Amino acid sequence: MNREHAIPGWLAALLMCLPAAAQAIEEPDYELLRRDGDFELRAYSATLVAETVVSGEFEEAGSRAFRALFKYIDGNNQAREEIAMTAPVSQARSEKIAMTAPVSQRAEGEQWVVSFMMPAEYTMDTLPEPLDTRVVLRELPPYRAAVIRYSGFWSEKNYREHLEALEEWVAESGLEPQGEAVWARYNAPFTPWFLRRNEILIPVE
Repeated sequence: MNREHAIPGWLAALLMCLPAAAQAIEEPDYELLRRDGDFELRAYSATLVAETVVSGEFEEAGSRAFRALFKYIDGNNQAREEIAMTAPVSQARSEKIAMTAPVSQRAEGEQWVVSFMMPAEYTMDTLPEPLDTRVVLRELPPYRAAVIRYSGFWSEKNYREHLEALEEWVAESGLEPQGEAVWARYNAPFTPWFLRRNEILIPVE
């Protein structure tokens, strides 16, 4: 059985109560620069994110980080303000542990940065400060990314296969990677696998 079917009950129940998690109200703003079959080259605008760093295996990281991030947008912040849910939930490998994230290094597994995009109406000055020190607010500057979009299970195997295809396209296109690949999920766990929208982004020069 695929490991994603072992989603914690609290998470599945919570997401089923969130229409915004199943139907994204807002997504990142970008300009399509090029399309080549399943691949795209996009120019993204600056974006604000709330993120946290977790230890663990690839398929567990999203669930581990979700609670802290969701509590932040649900009012666990200094202003006690609710922030609209957006899509996608993004996950990328962390090269080092952020000093603001009190997580312990594990001999096995990896470090993952999991983030929620913040609604465009906010600025760094107007976003309420998190009460949970594991949650960090950050502004991503404008950037370009090579992207592949696919459906299917949230498995590491599925991710690795599409990441390899994207890396080959980046190399063939003469693009230079500029950071870690980002895995973006746009749907709630109860969405049928064949209807899911998944993307992998590689920042490029």
